[in-house]
Amino acid sequence: MTRKTLLQLLFVVLSLLLASVLQATGPGQASLPGDESPRQYAAIRGTWSGTLYSKHSNVVPFTITVQINADPRGHLVGASTLSSDCLKGAQLQVTISGSQVVLAGSDEEGNSITVRGTMNSTGTRLKSSYILNGSASGRCETDDGTGDLMKR
Repeated sequence: MTRKTLLQLLFVVLSLLLASVLQATGPGQASLPGDESPRQYAAIRGTWSGTLYSKHSNVVPFTITVQINADPRGHLVGASTLSSDCLKGAQLQVTISGSQVVLAGSDEEGNSITVRGTMNSTGTRLKSSYILNGSASGRCETDDGTGDLMKR
């Protein structure tokens, strides 16, 4: 197969995929995996807070508060404050797929956190697991654990 033929085939496959998504969701309502519905979008916006507990006995639990809003482009983002020695005020990107929520980002020093959770049916509790990766400074290492974030 020539490169041109392969590109044409790829274009046809992508066009068919897009057409099936548009047909399944209706005109003007295309929804690709990871996009949030208006109901989910409204439910996740606001202030969430909770304590995250490490799976490692030598790591102290820490409290996280995240204020989730839309940025100027309409994407969900979260500004966090933490009581962690390893992470300071990370800016988080927020994605939703069904009841699954992911908050992921990093602070100015390069330390990062990913919180993955399942939102309950009332939209008030996010049962979560997290992984925190320390920066190259060596101050903190990788940590992981669980906790619940509650909507205020």
